[in-house]
Amino acid sequence: PIGITTDGTNLFVADYGNHTIRKIVISTGAVTTIAGSAGSFGSTDGTGSAARFKYPYGITTDGTNLFVADTGNDTIRKIVISTGNVTTIAGSAGIIGSTDGTGSAARFNDPMGITTDGTNLFVADGNNHTIRKIQKNLMGGSIQGNPLNLANAVTTFAGSAGLFGSTDATGSAARFYGPISITTDGTNLFIPDSNNHTIRKIVISTGAVTTIAGSAGSLGSADGTGSAARFNYPQGITTDGTNLFVADSYNHTIRKIVISTGAVTTIAGSAGVSGSTDGTGSAARFYRPWGVTTDGTNLFVADGNNHTIRKIQKNLMGGSIQGNPLNLANAVTTFAGSAGLFGSTDATGSAARFYGPISITTDGTNLFIPDSNNHTIRKIVISTGAVTTIAGSAGSLGSADGTGSAARFNYPQGITTDGTNLFVADSYNHTIRKIVISTGAVTTIAGSAGNIGSADGTGSAARFYYPPDITTDGTNLFVSDSPNSTIRKIVISTGAVTTIAGSAGNMGSADGTGSAARFYYPWGITTDGINLFVSDYSDNTIRKIQ
Repeated sequence: PIGITTDGTNLFVADYGNHTIRKIVISTGAVTTIAGSAGSFGSTDGTGSAARFKYPYGITTDGTNLFVADTGNDTIRKIVISTGNVTTIAGSAGIIGSTDGTGSAARFNDPMGITTDGTNLFVADGNNHTIRKIQKNLMGGSIQGNPLNLANAVTTFAGSAGLFGSTDATGSAARFYGPISITTDGTNLFIPDSNNHTIRKIVISTGAVTTIAGSAGSLGSADGTGSAARFNYPQGITTDGTNLFVADSYNHTIRKIVISTGAVTTIAGSAGVSGSTDGTGSAARFYRPWGVTTDGTNLFVADGNNHTIRKIQKNLMGGSIQGNPLNLANAVTTFAGSAGLFGSTDATGSAARFYGPISITTDGTNLFIPDSNNHTIRKIVISTGAVTTIAGSAGSLGSADGTGSAARFNYPQGITTDGTNLFVADSYNHTIRKIVISTGAVTTIAGSAGNIGSADGTGSAARFYYPPDITTDGTNLFVSDSPNSTIRKIVISTGAVTTIAGSAGNMGSADGTGSAARFYYPWGITTDGINLFVSDYSDNTIRKIQ
């Protein structure tokens, strides 16, 4: 989850990797998907799950509509909150550029942040290093003399396309370097200029750009006033009208800036220390927080690499809550299992037991975990913490296909999902297994239990060698085949296995294309939908495969 906004009653989240827009009722925590379909990216306009997004990033609302910076499509989308109807209001899907123009004639290059002052939209056009403006009629209102939705020009409000830098100036004379999100107090725009490690202000009435906190090119985590403060790739930003709140992503912290003075303080997290701990101020931990918004009482943070939405109470924002002294924290809780106690008990929360849970994935409603030493796959209902075993039998290892407890695994390790099925790297069986979530039916889709090798082939003709991890782009699976020191691809629809990088049995660290590349026990693997990223364990490196 990256972008986040609120209408005061609900949160709306740009769930970047799921290509969806989600709604959270603040009072209950109930989560629904209001537009897009998890795991299916595209650019289709439509209603609800019929619409498609591609890595939506920024999101804002005027109370009636949502406006989304659909980054992977290089477009700006509108969602009518009451119906879920999605339309494209600016840009053309898949066509990158910087052209000012009307509706689909305009061009963007990785638009990321988006905000509205009620009259216009303002977009942080990341790879153009500019701030763009879209007039009110494109947002569903009208301008005197124009019929409803008659498009005016999309214009470049500040910066110059393709020219990056850190110059404070007015309009096109100003320079930005990767502006990544944007907020407004109605009079000014505020932008985390991420690659400059600064926070910039634009006076809406004049286009005058100034740097209000941080020093261009100097990253760090220092609190201080104005240019004495330091940031580390700041990402999300919001305001309560008096203060700015910044998700200082690579510091894993949340920062506060007093608008009138530029004084910067760290209100939550500890610079350079990632994690997921709930706690007070510097005792809390975040892992690459991306988006931040406020309902005036609390902050809500899209904690990107933790895949969670976090809440920071008003007292951490510089106020107090009745009955609580300043900065009194809520309890930190363990979601499931009990520290130091292992077993296989299905139960709720701390009454459940695990034995070597080794990885985790989610379909948005449930968590799924290979409980490796139990040779089972477990499910946790996120809303209740209820733990059940959906496949395998605790303590009984094997390789049998079957439904639920009739299936057998042998130290399963990696897991991923396309929303309908789970895919498991059944490491000690040297196979890839599929589990239908709705039924618990387990089948082996690639490899042959007990048969080690590196052969490409279809289904059981393929061979793996203790594969530890797996990921999916929805169409294919990608497997880190560790002792073979290769990366394998499986076409889900056919079970056809090919080696896409590395050469079986040839270890090393060479960059290169396909079989010319070398890995040394590659372990973790993930995808952003375009690239693969691999933790090359014995090389102590992170590798990218385009």
